[in-house]
Amino acid sequence: MRIGILSLPLGTNYGGILQSYALQHILQGMGHEVYVIDEDKQFEYPLRRRVEMFVKGTIKRCLLGKNAIIYSPEYYKRLWAARTMHTGRFVCEHIDRKMVRSVTEIGEHDFDAFIVGSDQIWRARYARPFPGVENSFLRFTEGWNVKRLAYAASFGTDEWEYNKAETENVAAMARMFDAISVREVSGVRLCQEYLGTEALCMIDPTLLLNAEDYTRLLGEDTPSSPGNMMCYVLDRNEEKDALVNDIANKKGLQPFQTNSRTEDYKATLQERIQPPVEQWLQGFRDAEFVVTDSFHACIFSILYRKPFVVIGNKSRGMTRFESLLWMFGLEERLITSYEDYKLKEEKLLGPIDYEPIYRTLADKREDALRFLSEFLL
Repeated sequence: MRIGILSLPLGTNYGGILQSYALQHILQGMGHEVYVIDEDKQFEYPLRRRVEMFVKGTIKRCLLGKNAIIYSPEYYKRLWAARTMHTGRFVCEHIDRKMVRSVTEIGEHDFDAFIVGSDQIWRARYARPFPGVENSFLRFTEGWNVKRLAYAASFGTDEWEYNKAETENVAAMARMFDAISVREVSGVRLCQEYLGTEALCMIDPTLLLNAEDYTRLLGEDTPSSPGNMMCYVLDRNEEKDALVNDIANKKGLQPFQTNSRTEDYKATLQERIQPPVEQWLQGFRDAEFVVTDSFHACIFSILYRKPFVVIGNKSRGMTRFESLLWMFGLEERLITSYEDYKLKEEKLLGPIDYEPIYRTLADKREDALRFLSEFLL
């Protein structure tokens, strides 16, 4: 079967890249021909979106006094090329893609089935730029004789972010699906309340593979990490830095960072180059402890059986952390502040018994593979 996977664009997000890689890898192992549908950043944006980006940048910079970029095609292309210098190479080497400027370019007979997911593909504010809210529910396939499946699609939050018109439209599209699964427990409720559909809860695609599967992606030239305490913190601040330093001192470890300032508009182009995916994976191999505020860094800490602390990242969606950690009985690993850490310090700095966690993971993988096999017959 020829399958198209629709997720968010593949850029600098390690988790977003690797969840697409993992789902494609699993489906190819089942004997399918699989392509990830990706937005081609070499194309120019449509005029309406260019104007929108220009106006937003101008308002932020000139009226609100923020250090925002005023959009220009030349700057955007240079920035994108710099930020994705390494991650783009990984995507080209390891993920089979169908490049589009818009999903509406896809033809009725290009694929036999479409899978939406995973990552926050159903979070309204992320889906609006690409592929579009309605198209994230496969609106562009309306009337086609194809299979439609959602695998671990994520709303990213336990709150409903769609407006009334969007809700009516995506609810109609959701009824076209052969089966729907979501990544968070809260997503099951959102599907029932707002889409009028039933949904199952499935693990993120990255959890379908073992640590060994990811380690095989590392080349002989992948350098060792410059320390033994991995710090993958997306939104750094003084409180998080203090927490990192405290843990490093208590455990006698050397912290190291595994990400750049890729989202920081104040940084230079050189500072915004995201390190290679392989270097990020190597970080988990080398780490004796992980501190993060990232959902997928939690997952890879589990896959590599590392003790970790996760700082709840409210702006990026708390329900993702809560659902994942609840599934494996690791709720105590989630903190929301430095004070919270100090209250749990002794337990947080201790080891994790991964045997029961991996028994649960084995069951979840069986459920996921059964779901995919059943609906892709």
